[in-house]
Amino acid sequence: MPEFGKAQAGPKRTAEEIKVLKAFSAFSTYRGKMFNPEDLFNRLKRADPGFYTRSECESIAHKLDRIAALKKEKNAVLLAHNYQRPEIFEVADYTGDSLGLSLQASEVESADVIVFCGVHFMAETAKIVSPDKIVILPNIQAGCSLADTADADDVADRIEELKAEYPDLGVVCYVNTTAAVKAQSDACCTSSNAAKVVIAMPNSAILFLPDKNLARYVAQEAPDKTIIAWDGQCDVHNNLQPEAIQRIRDNYPNLKVLVHPECRDDVVKLADAVMSTSGMVDYAIKSDSDQFLAVTECGLSDLLAIQVPNKKFFRACNVCRYMKMITLDNIIESMIKMQPQIELEENLRQKAERSIRHMFELTDPDHVPVALRQMSEVGE
Repeated sequence: MPEFGKAQAGPKRTAEEIKVLKAFSAFSTYRGKMFNPEDLFNRLKRADPGFYTRSECESIAHKLDRIAALKKEKNAVLLAHNYQRPEIFEVADYTGDSLGLSLQASEVESADVIVFCGVHFMAETAKIVSPDKIVILPNIQAGCSLADTADADDVADRIEELKAEYPDLGVVCYVNTTAAVKAQSDACCTSSNAAKVVIAMPNSAILFLPDKNLARYVAQEAPDKTIIAWDGQCDVHNNLQPEAIQRIRDNYPNLKVLVHPECRDDVVKLADAVMSTSGMVDYAIKSDSDQFLAVTECGLSDLLAIQVPNKKFFRACNVCRYMKMITLDNIIESMIKMQPQIELEENLRQKAERSIRHMFELTDPDHVPVALRQMSEVGE
């Protein structure tokens, strides 16, 4: 089985690699900066030379300047998930995975506003860990096919049903769930620590939700646990086909295939490494290989092509229509109007926060993020 959740050990990072990594997370880098259309053209054309023409980049530059000014005016930090449109990466203060972004933003004490360029459950997670900050999702229709498979009421009914059969049932939810589902869970998990969380749980039976593909892997890694999988899937990842991956690999035998764990088992078996999107970024930067196939949503290939121009990234990907609902235009509009804002009932928020905190307590108790540790101290 391919290695899961970890990048292969590589040589010590060079100065150029460190520079690239810093480009992924540099709060305030673009505040007040005037964006140069020619520079944008030279960068963005790496993702899609047919779309990012000089004329298009001229228009993009004006919008980025407006967003940079609004960030300064509103004292806002802008987060961009790895699947966003390439032009949004240019103005983001942080780029990465959903939970990592939320935790990074919580540590920016000087920011009053979080603009989350991602999907709804991600913005909710930001509000869970930063309750005192205003959290804006530029397009409130940006949902998630995976999160939508686990309705909170259905989850409550299933938990009650299963506890009759498994009295010591534990509930572990993947981060790709609503705040209401997190609030009903004993612990949250990410794609890279799911097995570790489940193994650390004291319960012998675990309801794992919502992704059945990730649950399958967890069951393989935790044979002493009874894993009851929720029947959910990500439409983007579950529809990726092994034949497309194999065709590319046959033509490029030195290619490193990086697969997201939300993919089907027949796709996972073709991987050199199975990991989160941020894990793929780190792997590509550190690896001696110069050819990669990132099997996930297409936005990650765009990001890698822009940020790691000295390496080649092939595509066997699908587009998430929800991620692409975020545009420069609705970022500008949302920041001007300061809407739509994410609001959570406080009791629900506290319960959801507890499940995220418990994830760290189970897997890395000495490194519970400051924001979660402080909320624990206040609440207890």
